[in-house]
Amino acid sequence: MTKEDEAGHGEKIIVQVDEEIADLVPGFLENRRKDVIALKEAFARGEYETIGRLGHKLKGTGGGYGFDLITDLGQSLEEAAEEENNDEIQKRVQELFHFLENVEVIYG
Repeated sequence: MTKEDEAGHGEKIIVQVDEEIADLVPGFLENRRKDVIALKEAFARGEYETIGRLGHKLKGTGGGYGFDLITDLGQSLEEAAEEENNDEIQKRVQELFHFLENVEVIYG
């Protein structure tokens, strides 16, 4: 089960994750940070297909690790890429970046 606080900038976002996957979570989060870089690069090049593909991947993996917000942001990115909605893409990438910078994982 996931608990995600509506945190402001600079505040920790607490997420509870099943301790059975504790060894996988740091690598998962690091890969999502790499996804943010890839999303920014794809956006700069206008590669909506790449953004959509990355959004689809986020949508499919976030919840499985207990990060429902990543799943939601992935879905939003996928939809925004299909619509070539630059404002929405930028907003969602920034939200993902903020989440990854401020998430604090609690295992239980």
